[in-house]
Amino acid sequence: MTAPRIDIDLDKIEQNSRSLVDRLAARGVRVTGVTKAVLGSPGVGAAMLRGGVHGLGDSRVPNLARLTGLDRPVPRTLIRTPMLSQAARVVDVADVSLNTEAAVLTALDRAASDAGRTHGVVLMVELGDLREGIGVDDVPAAVCAVLGLSSLRLVGLGANLACQNGAVPDDRNMGVLTGLVKDVEALHGIALDVVSGGNSANLSWALSTDDVGRIDDLRLGEAILLGLDPLYRTPVPGLHTDAFTMTAEIIEVAVKPARPWGDRAQAAFGEAPPRTGTGSVHQAILALGRQDVDPVGLRPPEGITMLGMSSDHLVVDLGDHLAVVGDEIDFAVAYGALLRAMTSPFVTSVERAGPPAAPSASRMPRGHPARA
Repeated sequence: MTAPRIDIDLDKIEQNSRSLVDRLAARGVRVTGVTKAVLGSPGVGAAMLRGGVHGLGDSRVPNLARLTGLDRPVPRTLIRTPMLSQAARVVDVADVSLNTEAAVLTALDRAASDAGRTHGVVLMVELGDLREGIGVDDVPAAVCAVLGLSSLRLVGLGANLACQNGAVPDDRNMGVLTGLVKDVEALHGIALDVVSGGNSANLSWALSTDDVGRIDDLRLGEAILLGLDPLYRTPVPGLHTDAFTMTAEIIEVAVKPARPWGDRAQAAFGEAPPRTGTGSVHQAILALGRQDVDPVGLRPPEGITMLGMSSDHLVVDLGDHLAVVGDEIDFAVAYGALLRAMTSPFVTSVERAGPPAAPSASRMPRGHPARA
């Protein structure tokens, strides 16, 4: 097999989707499956749909375009405010987009009119995380602006928390969004289709609150893909946390001194990683670098320690593991590592469904010694 690569278990993604869809349905909340961490993979999108998600969302227009070839039509949402320069393309590949800017809304209206379509708009409201969002006091004017554009349809209101500054979704800020929805509907005599409360960080709130109010949609990516609650990166009970595996090949094995010698300055990416201890280290180098994956989100097997990573090399202490050149090591990945690996042109993604393939003879299973 080619390395480095990301192995993707589509069955586990489908199962995670189904579990979350069922739990949230009991609260009256639908799920939009978010594919941005997997580069809009049609295979992953299809697995989410088999798990019952209502629609698919992505922050990149090319990713949404990849999702147009699925077996059945599915609502597609651009979950980032559109670039003004991409208005026509957004109307072409997305049924709905999240919006905050008047100039973009005007461009979308013009593009939708030229295409003979009606484009759906969710206005995003700032609730404290200080990323995208219209100020609460400015929502009435923004609603009027959308309602005044003939080729746009106001689908609903939404919010995003925790991504930029870690602001936690709670009854207070979700209550503000619910109140705005009620005010808009009463003032204009309309019923909004979507009240998108947020992302995977909203999951704990949605499953524990006494009242979700008017929140009826969550945009879930990390929770489905990795089985984690992003607020504290803790596993969500009942979900798979190992749907993705990063695999890299060993290109050097040697016993080397535990600590470098000579005068030291900055390393390739700034401050050199600390090297402690005395004696020697059973060291291996893998063909995996920062161009491939974010080292912060890479989790080695038990007993193996990451010593540092440059553009193209990952250096590890094998500990008691035995390995030779050509062996592979499997790593678990956190969100940042998954995102970069799926985006890197040097990493191959392999999607699997059904019974997992047996590991090759030269593969080092996670947490177990490789062959001598």
